[in-house]
Amino acid sequence: MGAMPNTQRIRETLADIPSQDYLQKRLESGWRLVALEWERDAPLLAEREHWVEEIPYGLRVSSDCSRLVESPEEIAVIVTALDRIVEDCPLSQVADELNRRGHRTRQGKPWSAAAIFNLLPRMIEVGPRVFASAEWATRRERLPKVG
Repeated sequence: MGAMPNTQRIRETLADIPSQDYLQKRLESGWRLVALEWERDAPLLAEREHWVEEIPYGLRVSSDCSRLVESPEEIAVIVTALDRIVEDCPLSQVADELNRRGHRTRQGKPWSAAAIFNLLPRMIEVGPRVFASAEWATRRERLPKVG
């Protein structure tokens, strides 16, 4: 088994960018540049980008700002949309129904098929709670019986 090469390393703390002459002298004395290390002062916490996540549709911040609570207006939109989807209505008709009832998106715009489509994942999340509600039990009575 051969001998391992003996490698020497040094770490220099620099106050400024090294000159070409300095680097050339290091190279001539057998040193190889193997890494550069950079640092900077971190921005203050207030200046950093914050993690921002949209509040799930159907919820709002509570009046004491301590938690998320149900948004009755948005839950009404979800229930109406689910009701129409269960009746096998196209998303365009679901949007028309929401608009007819005076509902608007969070951006204050009329509902569209695309907006309903984008709301589908949230409806799937909320669906089990909606379908278990007493309000939905009365809606279920008028659905056609399958099987």
